[in-house]
Amino acid sequence: MLNNFATLIFAAALLGTPARTETTESSLFNLTLTKVTIVVKDQDEALKFYIEVLGMEKITDLTRNGQRFVTVAPAGQKSVEIILAKADWYGTPERVGQGTTWVLDTNDFRKAHAVLVERGVKFIRPPEQAPHGMQAVFVDLYGNPFALIERPARRR
Repeated sequence: MLNNFATLIFAAALLGTPARTETTESSLFNLTLTKVTIVVKDQDEALKFYIEVLGMEKITDLTRNGQRFVTVAPAGQKSVEIILAKADWYGTPERVGQGTTWVLDTNDFRKAHAVLVERGVKFIRPPEQAPHGMQAVFVDLYGNPFALIERPARRR
């Protein structure tokens, strides 16, 4: 299954998700992070959550050989896309909700937090002031954790 998924990712790259070429001098191998994967039970349900609740936008939605490749990103930001991968592609549905914590920066923590709470987002760590800024941690529909952070102005 994973080989089919890798083929689908490659096809998506050729069919509409341009390769990123931004690099820095300190990048030893000129690597650029372009996509990260979150394992979900239902792609349509996840897509609705990421768009309607978190305010992201759909970037890619392709189906090839019966497999669907869906990505989202924060509105206006396309440098890193989130792949909403169906659990059975990996053969291990137990991986749903077992992702690492993703960090979403905001320039207005209080407003972002209030909107997400109003939309029913479950916060597992309440807002707190930390050395790197104001933060709280929430989970998506499947338990994947996200840190919402407003960094001090000098660190953005």
